[in-house]
Amino acid sequence: MPSLGADMEAGTLVEQLVQPGEPVKRGDVIAAVETQKGTIEIEVFQDGTLQEWLVDLGTKVDVGAPLATILAEGEATTEPAPEPTPNPNPTPAPKPEHVAQEPEPKPIEPTPPQPQQQRSSPKPDSRPRITPAARRRAAQQGIDLSSIASKGTITLADLESPTPKAAATPKPAPVSSMRSAIASAMSRSNREIPHYYLSHAVDLTAADDFVTRFNADRAPQDRLLLGAVYARALAKALSKYTEFNGHYIDDAFHQSGAVHLGFAVNIRGGGLIAPALFDAEAKPIEDLMTDLRDLVERARTGRLRARELSEATITLTSLGDRGVDQLYGVIYPPQVAIVGLGTPRLQPAVHDGEVAPRLTSSLTLSADHRVSDGHRGALFLKAIDKNLQRPEQL
Repeated sequence: MPSLGADMEAGTLVEQLVQPGEPVKRGDVIAAVETQKGTIEIEVFQDGTLQEWLVDLGTKVDVGAPLATILAEGEATTEPAPEPTPNPNPTPAPKPEHVAQEPEPKPIEPTPPQPQQQRSSPKPDSRPRITPAARRRAAQQGIDLSSIASKGTITLADLESPTPKAAATPKPAPVSSMRSAIASAMSRSNREIPHYYLSHAVDLTAADDFVTRFNADRAPQDRLLLGAVYARALAKALSKYTEFNGHYIDDAFHQSGAVHLGFAVNIRGGGLIAPALFDAEAKPIEDLMTDLRDLVERARTGRLRARELSEATITLTSLGDRGVDQLYGVIYPPQVAIVGLGTPRLQPAVHDGEVAPRLTSSLTLSADHRVSDGHRGALFLKAIDKNLQRPEQL
């Protein structure tokens, strides 16, 4: 079971996509695991043949526990140890010379029942019967099972159109597993990472004009969004300011050779997830936009891959359509930085010696003081700004 983030301790195996005896190649999806963040696809990291599954469907598995056995090419099959064959002519056990006879037990006189004492019949189990899927949905949505009317076992259909047995005082909804996971990771981040914060006003007029020209003769599904421009400008700036791209593990910073950019996505059911756009520094902006569109769609339908949740090296978050002028993110461990962009707004600004309306936004940085400082952080933000002023070179 791979670790899919600092907040993950276990996952439940819900799909086995490869049967024993079938060949697999590196990168193939062989299973799906249900976590607090949704259903995550598990990839294999070696070529070979899947010998056997070690975990049954529906089993909750701790991080690090094996899910299956995969044999590399030429590797011998591991057979279970054979059971010992019984001896057809077993040596009879020697008979004892003398066996002491136990005294016969004395008869026990029955005790007459007391008229005042009466054995009570066992109470029937008052807990409602419910399917595992319905129990999980009820826990997530805070549904009181005693308010569900059902002729037998409660199912998902009963939860979707519940008929309350009687009016009852609503109970506070429990914290969802997604919220609990986020709270755990962010508490750890604030506790362990010495954050520092920087903000820089950036002019997005050139970037917005570039997007408008780019999309002029393209179909909606092929159009560019400002988010892809942000991602490319950030990835390009990291080629010089490498201390913001990597992981801090075991009291040491491990710089990443590639930019696996975590892109924050709001989940419709509530919560936030930041899967990785792999190799963002090496892809043309059109390919980056294609990958971003696919990533957002799969994040919102709960079909991400394990690597996309565990290998991001820096995160970009934007509240472009939420009306927020400025945001300071909390670093997601083991990353060391997160960049934020507020809502672009038309503001009066001096441009080419004249006051004119310009599309501006607030660019922010939350970074780990164990790895970088404010001086380098300020230069990093300026580099992102410089790239956004020349979007055609991205």
